[in-house]
Amino acid sequence: MTNKKRKIGVVAPGSRMSSQVAARVQALVATLYPDRTPEIHFHPQCLASHGHFAGDDATRARAFLEIANDESYDAVWCARGGYGSCRVAEAVMRGLTQPARRKAYLGYSDAGTLLAGLYRAGFEAVAHGPVAEDILRDRGESAAARALAWLVDAAPETLEPTVGRAQKTAAFNMTILSHLLGTPLQPDLEGHVLMLEEVSEAMYRIDRSLFHITSNVQIRRVAGIMLGRCNKIPPNEPDFGMTEEEVARYWCRRSGIPWLGRADIGHDIDNKIVPFGGRNTETGRKSRTPAASSSWGPEPSFGRLRSNER
Repeated sequence: MTNKKRKIGVVAPGSRMSSQVAARVQALVATLYPDRTPEIHFHPQCLASHGHFAGDDATRARAFLEIANDESYDAVWCARGGYGSCRVAEAVMRGLTQPARRKAYLGYSDAGTLLAGLYRAGFEAVAHGPVAEDILRDRGESAAARALAWLVDAAPETLEPTVGRAQKTAAFNMTILSHLLGTPLQPDLEGHVLMLEEVSEAMYRIDRSLFHITSNVQIRRVAGIMLGRCNKIPPNEPDFGMTEEEVARYWCRRSGIPWLGRADIGHDIDNKIVPFGGRNTETGRKSRTPAASSSWGPEPSFGRLRSNER
């Protein structure tokens, strides 16, 4: 625990955040941290609307960069998932400057696209975990409190239980990771325990995603796969005949990737935090893997950063 007052910026790189979220989060923060209340700043962009998105691509990228590159912030917290991070990823990765490396980043689902890019670039405090809008779920305060405990104190009790036993970890929504493979955002996950979760996808789509993920040459270098919860699976017609765990075990067996069991992550209030990389026992954060080169073309700002710079 630290006595330093933390400053956390909330941005919505994909879909628009509900107008109820900010007040609910601020009330929770005041209750949890009465003597050292962290400053939570919801970027106005979170409530912008442009079709499916929380503002157009340029607006969303600019908001992310304004928080990430501002020295006064300690963390970037994603407002929600939805869809849209892939549309701003190139602009975000090119626009990051040195202060962005000194922050923690937390989100999941669609936000995994940006987490992948940040981790690939050598950022040290990147984690899969609850978003701000999770507070609107039934008993969602527990998820938001977990996120805040990690963002404010790097509290070890917020972590997925197997994190401390694994040398390196990473976690993604299954569909998001499948779509990242082969792009400039795909991180090097060799030697990592890879945790995967899914929501609102039929079993045949889960099967197809796991085929694609486990067929990737680089993914076959992971230490193993753990399956989180696959929530709200719609009926398959005809019945698929296998559960999500049976499908995951099947593709692990076919690919030669070790099956490591179930993970305590998912699109729900029990979603535990999975920092990317190897455990730093002094800070509770994760240490990064070496930065990989990017293929986005000219990189006027981000390209000048080096993985050994702090």
